Amino acid sequence: MPILLSPLAGIYGAAARLRQVRPRPWRVPVPVLCVGNIVTGGAGKTPVAMAAATRLAARGVDAHFLTRGYGGREKGPVLADPRLHSARDVGDEPLLLARLRPTWVARDRAAAARAAVAAGAEVLIMDDGFQNSSLVKDFSLLVVDGVYGFGNRRILPAGPLRENLEDGFARADAIVAIGPIREETALYLPDNMPVLSARLVPGSSAKKLAVKRVVAFSGIARPGKFFESLEEIGCIIVSRREFPDHHPFKQREIDNLIKESQIKEARLVTTTKDAVRLTADQRIAVDVLEVNLKFDQPDKFEQVLDMLVAAVQEG
Repeated sequence: MPILLSPLAGIYGAAARLRQVRPRPWRVPVPVLCVGNIVTGGAGKTPVAMAAATRLAARGVDAHFLTRGYGGREKGPVLADPRLHSARDVGDEPLLLARLRPTWVARDRAAAARAAVAAGAEVLIMDDGFQNSSLVKDFSLLVVDGVYGFGNRRILPAGPLRENLEDGFARADAIVAIGPIREETALYLPDNMPVLSARLVPGSSAKKLAVKRVVAFSGIARPGKFFESLEEIGCIIVSRREFPDHHPFKQREIDNLIKESQIKEARLVTTTKDAVRLTADQRIAVDVLEVNLKFDQPDKFEQVLDMLVAAVQEG
């Protein structure tokens, strides 16, 4: 099938290159950190973006998020507000980000950047947008799943890549590899680029789920990571239910999951990204496994932020 789809992949790859040929990307008057990936979905860019914002806030820097709001109907620019917006409005990832820092959703990233700067942002963090050329980026972090790597290394739709590997690496300043790096993944990482190793670890919510029987459900790109995290804390997974990425859960589906968990005398659990797509009433019956990003060498990540903080102080 990848061979049959190669002609379409060639067209997609050419279009990706054309998108980078932009006469005058806008130079934002504040530093821009882009956190993106080359592979479609599931690499872990949102936890990396959140980690950057948390550390910048600890330094007294007002960082705002910029995101397209995949799956949402708002064209923007709009300031995502979990009290006012649902995932249908702005997408699920913006609701996660908005719990942490101001998050601007817009299909036009330059318009979102202008709104954020007008609101007092000192640093802009693009959650995704690595292939978007409308803004000049001061630093770009390319997030890679150490285990999955780059799949068959073919461009969509013949494979999982959004663009040619060499083209993507040429625009990146550093790589964040999440999870153990397989030999095959390491083989394709550029030798002349810093690699920051990190892993996702269960958060504080893990204590009440540890060594419990659970019915686990998820609608994310790579649900296997979620199931592995549950097993890591000793959960006994009596049932696993996988839904498509960004899946809008229907009441009937949640009711069936609740019933299944009751019959099997297990707790119903999902991910933080899935939880924001549930209604308030649905969330009452569902536990959420939170995960945090932990860098193996935190100093390397801090050096990236040092540059952004220095730019803020100079500006």
